[in-house]
Amino acid sequence: MMERVKAWVNDQLALGEFSSREQVLRRSAIMALRIAALAYFLNVASHLILYAAGVFPYDLPAALVIASVLTPLIALPVAFTAYYVVGQAVYELALSRAEFERLSRTDSLSGLLNRRAFLEAIETAVSPAALAIFDVDRFKTINDTLGHVAGDEVIVAVAGRLAALGCGRHIVARIGGEEFAVLVCGLSPDETLAYVEDARSLIEAQPVACDAGPIAVTVSAGVADCAPGRDFDDLFSHADRALYLAKVSGRNRVVHERAVAGVVPPTRYEAPFGEIIRDLDGSRFATMAATRHQPKA
Repeated sequence: MMERVKAWVNDQLALGEFSSREQVLRRSAIMALRIAALAYFLNVASHLILYAAGVFPYDLPAALVIASVLTPLIALPVAFTAYYVVGQAVYELALSRAEFERLSRTDSLSGLLNRRAFLEAIETAVSPAALAIFDVDRFKTINDTLGHVAGDEVIVAVAGRLAALGCGRHIVARIGGEEFAVLVCGLSPDETLAYVEDARSLIEAQPVACDAGPIAVTVSAGVADCAPGRDFDDLFSHADRALYLAKVSGRNRVVHERAVAGVVPPTRYEAPFGEIIRDLDGSRFATMAATRHQPKA
């Protein structure tokens, strides 16, 4: 019996969580009423027990009237104030924790998800899905010639365009210095390539405005399809190979992993894929690329 009473009291007095300051105020009022009612019950019960034991020093009816008047007057404001102060502290702590969690999952410059958050989001992705890795072309040159401020403005602009094109449907993240990842969800392979190509074209078509003047920016992208049983490391590796081929074959283009199927690349961004690059005019890559976009001179 005592355990049930204890559990009931704990349940009634539990702080729980607060979603707004209004909720803190509302629950403080409710809790103050509960505490006042409990205090009144205990006060009256103690009066009756003492009276039944013959040790109550006052007239019982008069004492009950006084208890009925004074208990709510004292318990209500005290309980409300105490619960409200503690509730506000809990609410502020929850806000701080939520902000800390948001910051820990967000890239501070671009405002996109960071690598950690992107990896977590992939686990809840809607099938079918594909991974696209975008890399800003000649970004080091932008930093070296125009300065890091201009480079930051390019990163922010590219991030904004990728996020806008994603429209909340796809998962967009910045996973490296000038590298972005987009998990394209719910599209067929052909629709995925069209989406990635649209993103590439949008970035190319809109120079980035900065203090040094408008900067023409292009990106290269590699795409790999998600499949049952395929882990992220394998998916990323194949998208990265496709991105490598897009880079060494002229930049400003989209390459699907099918173009490099079975090819083991050298260390990233070293020598190009000799045979594939030399055979671009007649290879399977050239055939696929011709249907999507033409490399620029």
